[in-house]
Amino acid sequence: MTRLLTFLIALTMMANLCVAEVTTSPVFGDSMVVQRDMPVHVWGWTQPNIDVHVAMAGHEAETRSDKNGRFDVKLDPLPAGGPHEMVIQADEIRKFKDVLVGEVWVCSGQSNMQWPVGSANAPDLETLTANFPNIRLITVPRVGIQEPQNSFEGAWESCTPTSARDFSAVGYFFGRQLHQTLNVPIGLIDNAWGGSAAEAWVNRSELEKAGKYDELLEKWDTLAKTYDHEAAMNSYRKRLAAWEKNKKGNRPRPPRDQLTGNHRPANIYNGVLHPTIGYTIRGAIWYQGESNSSRAYQYRDLFPLMIKNWRDEWKQGDFPFYWVQLADFQAEVDTPGDSSWAELREAQTMTMSKLPNTGEAVIIELGEASDIHPRNKQDVAKRLARWALANDYGYDIPFRSPTYQSMTIKDGKATLKFDHVGGKLDTFDVREPIGFAIAGEDRKFVNAKAKITGKDTIEVWSEDVKAPVAVRYAWANNPICNVQSSEGLQMTPFRTDEWPGVTINVVK
Repeated sequence: MTRLLTFLIALTMMANLCVAEVTTSPVFGDSMVVQRDMPVHVWGWTQPNIDVHVAMAGHEAETRSDKNGRFDVKLDPLPAGGPHEMVIQADEIRKFKDVLVGEVWVCSGQSNMQWPVGSANAPDLETLTANFPNIRLITVPRVGIQEPQNSFEGAWESCTPTSARDFSAVGYFFGRQLHQTLNVPIGLIDNAWGGSAAEAWVNRSELEKAGKYDELLEKWDTLAKTYDHEAAMNSYRKRLAAWEKNKKGNRPRPPRDQLTGNHRPANIYNGVLHPTIGYTIRGAIWYQGESNSSRAYQYRDLFPLMIKNWRDEWKQGDFPFYWVQLADFQAEVDTPGDSSWAELREAQTMTMSKLPNTGEAVIIELGEASDIHPRNKQDVAKRLARWALANDYGYDIPFRSPTYQSMTIKDGKATLKFDHVGGKLDTFDVREPIGFAIAGEDRKFVNAKAKITGKDTIEVWSEDVKAPVAVRYAWANNPICNVQSSEGLQMTPFRTDEWPGVTINVVK
């Protein structure tokens, strides 16, 4: 009986060892980069209520897993360098090799962030030279779901011509600039999803608490109750069978399941962002807004809410968050008018005054009228990198575009004053400032003449508006404009009025 009891106990212990596998988010792995000079957060799962020990580069930390087997530790800050080995020991030992310490950035947004190096300007030259063993890349797959996920299919890779080709172009060019300037390892986490809406990147509980998105949430809740994807697929199969008989017209496209897509609130937060939340980072870069342009007024609150939600859950304070303002797109127009894209750009700019440690890269001249995905991602990334290099790494370089400050009106002319002009205000292509419109009390805008009158002032007028009250600049989907700082940073589009725009009542 004693031998049998001993045998059973041994079997039980062996069984416990078999289920004691230490698991982590795939954001931890061989060839990863961990953030330098900051406590390194390491988390994962093992058996409940057991001791866990984490070690790397001579630094150690211990904790005990909770009742669900979750453990969280923080290693003391490490200087840039490597390679090192990270060891996690519970009942099982996990080892991650070839770990570097450097700067880690999240590269997020929709298609213009997802757009790969292989489709940017000069893809052949860019991929040929993408040999940077100390730049490490990881891409989080696109999964839309309403339940928070802890894992994903992905792994870190060294930057090579092959791995860079399909990686975010803006992310890679941004990281390359930092690497070449700082001479430290760079880790880039690409989680962008083309076509995604900002509300899909936010925890649903935060949208509910805000109280401003009830109609939007109700729309999706109703769809979740009524949408039958299998019925939609059956209808598609019938249409496809009919088309295959005669091949007339365009081949039918299979329906997308909207419930697992990139617009449903919280879908991307749960499926893409959640598995990486808490990984120690320096900051995030963002390129998104096209999908929210029809609801630009709503974006004034939604975008800051999203950033705050990320920061709150990352528990790293107000980490740097820099974004790309929407580029110029669609046909140029000669007559001033309303523009949803101009209103979205305005909402993006407003976010800088609502949240600390944020910044906006203005690219109003880098777009393409006929392509929502402009190929020049190199200059986009450089303008983002300026923000990081100046604000986070202490370089004395120009980084912020000129921004509107104030207006005075005298003798039928408006004098505008600007901040962040660098050396001085300047123009490109032609000497005359272009892109301004002016209006009187009737709120009818006309094209205006303009003249730079000082380092940071511009005078604007029109013979057709005797008593001006408002001025706008670059207020169009694809504006014709040319004002910049003497260092070549484009002026931020703006308006002096607060008159209702075309998106003010659009909420879903």
